[in-house]
Amino acid sequence: MPETRGLQLLSTLEESGTLTVELVEQTLPEPTGHEVLIRVEAAPINPSDLGLLFGPADVANADYSPRKIVAKMPEGGTRAMKARWGMAMPVGNEGAGTVIAAGDAPEAQALLGKVVTCIPGGMYAQYRLVDARECMVLAEGTSAEQGASAFVNPLTALSFVECMKREGHTGLVHTAAASNLGQMLVRICQEDNVPLVNIVRSPAQVAILKEIGAEHVVDSSAPTFHDDLAAALSATGATMAFDATGGGKLVTQILSAMERVANANAGYSRYGSNSPKQAYIYGLLDLSPTVLQLNFGFSFGINGFLLMPFLQKIGEHNVERLRQRVRDGITTTFASKYKARVDLEQALTREAVLDYNARRTGEKYLVVPN
Repeated sequence: MPETRGLQLLSTLEESGTLTVELVEQTLPEPTGHEVLIRVEAAPINPSDLGLLFGPADVANADYSPRKIVAKMPEGGTRAMKARWGMAMPVGNEGAGTVIAAGDAPEAQALLGKVVTCIPGGMYAQYRLVDARECMVLAEGTSAEQGASAFVNPLTALSFVECMKREGHTGLVHTAAASNLGQMLVRICQEDNVPLVNIVRSPAQVAILKEIGAEHVVDSSAPTFHDDLAAALSATGATMAFDATGGGKLVTQILSAMERVANANAGYSRYGSNSPKQAYIYGLLDLSPTVLQLNFGFSFGINGFLLMPFLQKIGEHNVERLRQRVRDGITTTFASKYKARVDLEQALTREAVLDYNARRTGEKYLVVPN
C-alpha cells in the first residue's frame, strides 16, 4: 500500500502567547509490524481535549480563517504551558474507525477491515497510525460513532466506583452530573447498587437524571441546596466526591455537608468529626480559583484525579476487567449522546468553537473527519 495522505488538526503555542490551531496535510507511511492504519470516522471532543486544543486562550476574539484559528493565550496560561512552546501538538485523545491497512504482525493482520476504537491521541485526523495492541475491536454491528467514546468517560466513571471501593467508602457524590459521564455513572451505580448523590446546576438537569432513574439529584442553583445536599448525604452515607468543576466553592460545600451529617448526633470536638471525607477534583469546568474554607474538620482529603495514573496503579488485570465491561455495555450502560457532528473544517469555525468550548453539560460534539 502506498503512503496515505490526509488532514490532521494541530495546536501550537508560541512563547509570545500566540496560539495557532490549524489543519495541515500529513503523510503516513505504510504500516509495519504491529502498526495498523485507521480511517478515523468519529472522535469526541472531551474537556481534556479542549485543554490542549485551546486551554484558556481568548477564542471569542480570535482570528478565524479557513482551516486555521489564531488566538491569544493569557500571560499566565502561556507561562504555565512553557513545556509546549513551539511544539505542533496533535489533538483528540480517543476515537474510532476502520482499519484499512496493517503491518505483518498477526495481531495487526487480525484487525484488517475491523471497526476499532483506541486512545492514542491525535485522533482529530482523517487517518491515524497506531499500535494494534492499543485497539479495541467493536462488536459486529457497533458503529464507529457508538464506539468513539469508549475510553475516557466509561473508564473514568468505572474508576470512580473502583476508587471508592479501594479506599473503603460506600457511597459517591458527583458534580456536573447530567453530563455523558455523569449519566454513565448513574447507570453503573444502579447496576452495582452503589448509593450516588448527583449535583447539577438547573431544574432541567434534575429532570434529565430523574428520567434515567437517578434517586438523589440536588440542584446547586436552588435556595435549599445546602439542606437538600445534607439530606441526600444522610440518606446515602456518601463520603467520597468526584468534582468536575474545579473552581469555586463547591468542594468546600460538599465536604461541609458531609461534616454536618457526621456531626448530627455527635458531641462537640474542636477537631471536627472522625468521619473520613474525600474529594477528588478531576475537571476544570469552572476556571476560577478553588475556594476552600476549612469548616469540615480535619479528617478530610482533597486530591486531583487523573484516569491514566489510576489505571496504571490498579494493574493490567483490573484494567482489562473494566475494559471488558465497557465492551459489553458500549451501546447501553456506556452509550454517549452528541449535540452536533462536525467535520475537521467545521470544527474550526467560530460558531462551532464558541459552542463546544463553552463546555455546557450534555452538549458534547463529535468530530467526523471523513
